[in-house]
Amino acid sequence: MTIWLAVGLGTLACYLAKLAGLSLPARVLERPRVRHIAALLPIALLAALTALQTVSSGSRLVIDARLAGVAAGAVALLLRAPFIVVVAVAAGTAALIRVLN
Repeated sequence: MTIWLAVGLGTLACYLAKLAGLSLPARVLERPRVRHIAALLPIALLAALTALQTVSSGSRLVIDARLAGVAAGAVALLLRAPFIVVVAVAAGTAALIRVLN
């Protein structure tokens, strides 16, 4: 029952957040600072999801091949590799480490 309560509360919170955004006057949304923050929010959320999926397993923190794959992908990004190469390097690194363990 607590899972469904959490799902219901999460749904209500998302709905209220969406309603609050729609209720704001246009002059507030047109401010440069608000536009800048709104542009950065998806990046921050994606980074948080990536970090969570990289170093967690259930409710535990783990360091395994996923972290090495993300690190290798980050290095490929810093070297300005094309996206498909970044994905291949990250997946290949994680796969190689899993095979070696």
